[in-house]
Amino acid sequence: MIKEVIFTNKAPKAIGPYSQAIKVGNFIFISGQIPIDPNTGEIVEGDIKEQTKRVLENIKGILESISCSLNNIVKTTVFLKNLDDFPSMNEVYGSYFPENPPARSTVEVSRLPKGVNIEIEAIAVI
Repeated sequence: MIKEVIFTNKAPKAIGPYSQAIKVGNFIFISGQIPIDPNTGEIVEGDIKEQTKRVLENIKGILESISCSLNNIVKTTVFLKNLDDFPSMNEVYGSYFPENPPARSTVEVSRLPKGVNIEIEAIAVI
């Protein structure tokens, strides 16, 4: 199978040796997104709700760049620095997936890149 690199200005540039997303066959593997504003390159300040919204907008931007949407997502993994943020994150997350949400795992981690509080990775199917 052919591996196609996906890049868009609608999401932050990679901060390391990885791609924003990779397409293989009908699958899109989206790298973990953190709350970086793609226009400024800066971490979005604010509470977990604001940061969750920015992360999901980054994922949405990657998918829109290949004519897909959040509806194409079949699985996400949410990494939280503090699991006490789960209810607030879940409220925002649910607003992005009001019907037929994808499968999801959520885990608490000790640290995330750039000291952020949330990272989300996703798998989508075309």
